[in-house]
Amino acid sequence: MERVGFGVLGPVAAERDGAAVPLKGPRHRAVLAVLLIARRRVVPVDRLVDDLWEDPPDGAVGAVRTFVAALRRALEPDRPPRTPPRLLVTEGPGYALRTAPGTVDAWRFEDALHEAGDQPPKRALELLDSALGLWRGPAYADFADEHWTRAERARLNELRLQAVERRADARLALGEAAAAVPDLDAQAAEHPWREETWRLLALALYRSGRQADALAVLRRARSALADALGVDPGPRLRRLEADVLAQDPALDRPGAARSAAEVWARTAAAYDRSVAAGSRARLESSVGLLRSLAVTGGGGLEAARENRLAAMRAAEEADDPELAARVIGAYDVPAIWPRSDDPAQAREIVAAAERTLAALPMRGGDGTGGEYAAARSRLLATIGLEMRGIRSPRGPQAAHEAEEIARRLDDPALLAFALNAVFMQSCTRAGGAERRDAIGAEAAALGARHALPTYEVFGRMVRMQARAGLGDFAAADEHAAAVDRLSLQNELPLARVFTRWYRALRAAVSGRTGDAEKAYRDAAAELEGSGMPGVEAGLPPLALLCLHVSAGHPAVQSVSEEPSAAEETPESPEAGGRGAPGSPVLAAVGRVSPDSDWGPYRPWVEPLLLLHAGKDDEARAALHTLPEPPPDLLYEALCCLEAAAALELGDRATLEKVRDRLLPARQEIAGAGSGMVTLGPVAQWLDAIADALAAA
Repeated sequence: MERVGFGVLGPVAAERDGAAVPLKGPRHRAVLAVLLIARRRVVPVDRLVDDLWEDPPDGAVGAVRTFVAALRRALEPDRPPRTPPRLLVTEGPGYALRTAPGTVDAWRFEDALHEAGDQPPKRALELLDSALGLWRGPAYADFADEHWTRAERARLNELRLQAVERRADARLALGEAAAAVPDLDAQAAEHPWREETWRLLALALYRSGRQADALAVLRRARSALADALGVDPGPRLRRLEADVLAQDPALDRPGAARSAAEVWARTAAAYDRSVAAGSRARLESSVGLLRSLAVTGGGGLEAARENRLAAMRAAEEADDPELAARVIGAYDVPAIWPRSDDPAQAREIVAAAERTLAALPMRGGDGTGGEYAAARSRLLATIGLEMRGIRSPRGPQAAHEAEEIARRLDDPALLAFALNAVFMQSCTRAGGAERRDAIGAEAAALGARHALPTYEVFGRMVRMQARAGLGDFAAADEHAAAVDRLSLQNELPLARVFTRWYRALRAAVSGRTGDAEKAYRDAAAELEGSGMPGVEAGLPPLALLCLHVSAGHPAVQSVSEEPSAAEETPESPEAGGRGAPGSPVLAAVGRVSPDSDWGPYRPWVEPLLLLHAGKDDEARAALHTLPEPPPDLLYEALCCLEAAAALELGDRATLEKVRDRLLPARQEIAGAGSGMVTLGPVAQWLDAIADALAAA
């Protein structure tokens, strides 16, 4: 059977049984590249059109079909007429490339990189050499300037840089220091912000007998980091410089500076030998590992969620409330999005925490639980966190009780955890940005003062959101930059997912609708697979809808002083919709596919979709059945979508209800407090509602 392979680590290419497959023109290769980036998932035709043309011509959809047909002929030249394709298939609204595992060079590269992490140095070096040998140039080299490749190119490039560092680490462990120098020197020159590259280069030089060069490299690193990021070297670089100056004998021994993989393997083996399999110590240790795993990225976060529940159940089965309290309350992973990733699991955690609270002895007369006060605070904070997005008095009550106990105990880590719960319960009504800013400021200060980096990042992210909600984008920009810097220093990659969305929001509030749309699509691609379904579900289309509604609504203007671009919302929606030139909101609705996965936001979008389809009575019925939006960071945005539909229908009762909800947020930007989306200033929506009510 013929084997078709694909290359993206360089110019996009295809081959069949070792022979190059002719791919015709650049747009044929572009279609193939988009499908490869999608990794076997369906890419809608309208997405292909948007990616291939800045200004799609008439007949663009037909052209895409022609490109696909040509690709099919090239990839499966021997397929009999009128038989379905096996490789490039039509499915639903678009196409998918069902290529087999291992047939794409980037996938093989990632597999080898992952496998190398569990291998001893010699085998790791073989795997990494093979993986890096797959690169023929920059990833997707012939589409380097296309917005749709940016996220994937950046991801693959980051993995390549890690592979170079890990290969050098393996060489150092094998005593091949001199062989590691050339690649590290080139990488440090090209990427001067990578502290690990500088560290490995200096160590390789020192072990090669070049002490002076090692010190010169460390000084270059200090200067480069100051110039590029405005930061001093981290503790590992500073410690290495001190060791080089002291000529520490340990630096000359490859075994004294083992790779992280080796240290982990040796420590885990020793733990296995020393700690009994069913012991409580193992159970408590596992929660610490899960806590670290949760901040490493998408797969780690999902695995941490799954195993956290198992650990909690095991602790309860031990019939020891103190153990259960420690296990349940030890998972103090900061959370920034007030919508649960797994509501069923959250309910089970809350129930377990409540049972454990009731079972803990109440000793001491101070009302905090005496010697179990800290455990009670952690359980209460857990309840506050896991009840996010739910309208119940118990969530806020538990969060504030946790905060009171933590303040009484004067425990910084405990207080930071409790403040996270208070933040999660701060969206019960509109207009909470000022309060959230204060929470973020205290959490960031606690993190900075007491070496709690995850909470320093959390606090900065909260402040980024809150200042954006208040329209203070200069301050929000500073906090976003700090989040990026701290997340790099502390290996917290998920934080940068949120700053990526924030920068799309910045383009939106500046009136640069075209730039914002591209930025939102890029941010959505990065959010995919992040392990945060509570964030991802429905957010990408909602962001685009909010973008176009705010750009098209006559009452809503840009909120920055930057000039607005002239390329924005068209004057009318797609053919067949209810909207007309006089209905810019419905014209904006027409720019987002009604078949999008709206997730939990569907009820607030449904009236506008029905209006766009000309179904006024159904839209009115849908509007009248809308509940109050959930207590999360999109509360104001969903209220404004409700207002947009009510303004179209002239629905006085709904307008009055939405006005009353939005009044506390009059000084804020609708949705911007999420750091994700915007529907423009709340004041302008309130003015539009007031005008409509006065005219009725």
